Amino acid sequence: MIEEHKWRILGNLFKRTDEKGLKLEDYLKNIQPLEMRARECYSESILLNRDEFVEMLVLDGCFIIELFRKIGGVIPIEEEDPLFSMAWIYPFLLRDLIRLENQIPFFILQSLFEFTNGYDEPSTTPSLAKLVLTFFNFKLPRSKEVFEKFGNLEGKHLLDFLRSSYIFQDDEEPKTRRINLPTHVKQCISKLRRAGIKLRPRQEETFLAIKFNNGFIEMPTITIDDFMSSFLINCVAYEQCHVDCSKHMTTYATLLDCLVNTHKDVEYLSDCNIIENYFGTDAEVAIFINNLGKEIMFDIDKCYLLGLFNKVNEYYTKSWHVHWASFKYTYFSSPWSFVSAVAALVLLALAILQTLYSVLSYTNPPS
Repeated sequence: MIEEHKWRILGNLFKRTDEKGLKLEDYLKNIQPLEMRARECYSESILLNRDEFVEMLVLDGCFIIELFRKIGGVIPIEEEDPLFSMAWIYPFLLRDLIRLENQIPFFILQSLFEFTNGYDEPSTTPSLAKLVLTFFNFKLPRSKEVFEKFGNLEGKHLLDFLRSSYIFQDDEEPKTRRINLPTHVKQCISKLRRAGIKLRPRQEETFLAIKFNNGFIEMPTITIDDFMSSFLINCVAYEQCHVDCSKHMTTYATLLDCLVNTHKDVEYLSDCNIIENYFGTDAEVAIFINNLGKEIMFDIDKCYLLGLFNKVNEYYTKSWHVHWASFKYTYFSSPWSFVSAVAALVLLALAILQTLYSVLSYTNPPS
């Protein structure tokens, strides 16, 4: 079904560029010099000859770029365009374009974008990067500052582009070395709370910006739904497949997996406004997070959360934190437990006074 729409949209593009005399052959000639470079971007052999492979790149690339232009308002959307008249197709396309197996090199998109962009005034046409951010803004809402900051961002492909747009300068590789403590946060949030460690939300442009301050893990809110779950899965898969790629999403997935053991942990994260759950039940979110963090590998000494892991573990290992917080958690977590604790203390005090009175009466009998 989508294949038919690709040819239809390519035909509409030909009509718009016809005044320049551009035909299918011209599009193919534009991409042919990039064919071998494009082939080298795929881990598996492409079982297509040169002409077939180039035609696929042109067809898919122009389809994607025209989608970006329609959503970005560069070209109008026809009233009866089936790609936008049916509510389910746009969300489907959003998820489909971030699948790791569906990626085409970003330089192919950039080349086709520039090749077909001559009929518009360059000063009024947004960059390809801004059109990409606009297209995904429905599910990955970003601020104007992000649009400006990454207005000329490039990536290996669309998935890598979106992943890179969440990595800010402050989240680069650590400058400090790991001290002699466990390599990551091994305790779930329920155990951390007993040690006095809590969570609270923070306002940031990226959900990767996580800090630890005075017993609080500060995390930006993340909305977990069908799209975000797919985005995280594909980002982690991409990072695991490429040795020279930074492991920001992998590290983030590891932290979530450490914090969450059961649906109770997800419930607490939701109560703290760390997670907005549009995925399913709390138990389903817990299963997703635990599966996301399974069997993934990264160098802890080079991960961007190294400082946070060290601080949390150092705070957790201080015994007075654990004992005092555990006492508060056990006896003062609810009004009833507080009343019970007070009652117990009163009874204990009365028992001590009674014992003391008995001892004094025995040692100093009345004359």
